[in-house]
Amino acid sequence: MSFSEFIRERRYLQNVSPATVSWYTHAFKWLSNESPSPAQLKDCVLRMREAGLKETGCNAAIRAINSYLNWHGSELRIPQLKEPQFILPTFSLAQVTLLLNWKPKNFYDRRLHLLVMLLLDTGARISEACTLRIADLDMENLLVTLDGKGRKQRLVPISFEFRKAVHRYLRDSSPSVYLLEGRTGKKANRLVMLKSAKDLCTRLGFTAPIRTLHAFRHTFAVNYLRRGGSTFHLQKVLGHSSLEMTRRYANLLTDDLSAIHERVSLLSR
Repeated sequence: MSFSEFIRERRYLQNVSPATVSWYTHAFKWLSNESPSPAQLKDCVLRMREAGLKETGCNAAIRAINSYLNWHGSELRIPQLKEPQFILPTFSLAQVTLLLNWKPKNFYDRRLHLLVMLLLDTGARISEACTLRIADLDMENLLVTLDGKGRKQRLVPISFEFRKAVHRYLRDSSPSVYLLEGRTGKKANRLVMLKSAKDLCTRLGFTAPIRTLHAFRHTFAVNYLRRGGSTFHLQKVLGHSSLEMTRRYANLLTDDLSAIHERVSLLSR
């Protein structure tokens, strides 16, 4: 049994996505052979770290390798590395206000503004936003169908304000298939949208947070909980397979924790 046979079964029997196949293929490059010993598995992780992979990158490869080992019938497993817990980057409410109140002047500005509204209104991934088709919008019932990771679709609510913005955009821009398509009819390019979003933040007078496009998703998650949404419902909206992943996205900001502490502290009057 080999790497190629494992990937073949995953592709044709479990219908994994091309992105998952690529993930497996990349991870297996770290293994020196198809029946690794404990020492070889340890060396595999050491080489990842020596090559500069961060803990999250190593763990992604480790999950793929462990999946292969299980399929192979091996009892060996590589333990996950401990990952540092950083505060997730978000936009402040003042920055969100600036972004939403910005007045676009041309086609590309209008497309960018609609992207910002979509990400803030639904918590969608940038890949989901760029591949969103007009036909996936249920304007009457205020729902949108997003194509998530692993070919998993999910229905996500949209607001009245976003629906109005979509109507205006469709009237002025007239895309044919993809909501955020370019002039040539192709779907929006992620790197182009990233550069445009960063440039917009600079034009509005603030520095874009790191992982700018994903920071919109973090911002959505934090404010969803802050305004009374449950972690369970947030998990469904974000398309996470586990609550643990959702909790990592939905870290409350220091201001929220401080406000709660002021109410519950025994020293407060």
